[in-house]
Amino acid sequence: MLARWIEEAGIPTVVVTMMPDIAVAAPRVVGVEFPYGHPFGLPGDAALQRRVLETALTVLAGASAPGTRVDVDVEWPQPLREAYRAWQPAEPSPIVAAMLARMRGEG
Repeated sequence: MLARWIEEAGIPTVVVTMMPDIAVAAPRVVGVEFPYGHPFGLPGDAALQRRVLETALTVLAGASAPGTRVDVDVEWPQPLREAYRAWQPAEPSPIVAAMLARMRGEG
């Protein structure tokens, strides 16, 4: 993981992620329960983006050792299932289409 390599060079890092349970190997983690592609919140929501950024900077400045995880307690403004659907393109990319076909036994 890139953050660990940077840490090994003596530079502290913090990772903002939608999958904090998977990012446990990262030195410092800020978890957000947002749809993929929106780690800092909705476009144009400067207050939420600032909150996530300030949380990340606080974790970076305050955690003296790796292994710190802080979750941002903000509920996405629409049900996550709907948000994930809205994020998906109307048609899958060629590689995703091939993977779906393979999963269905068509390819």
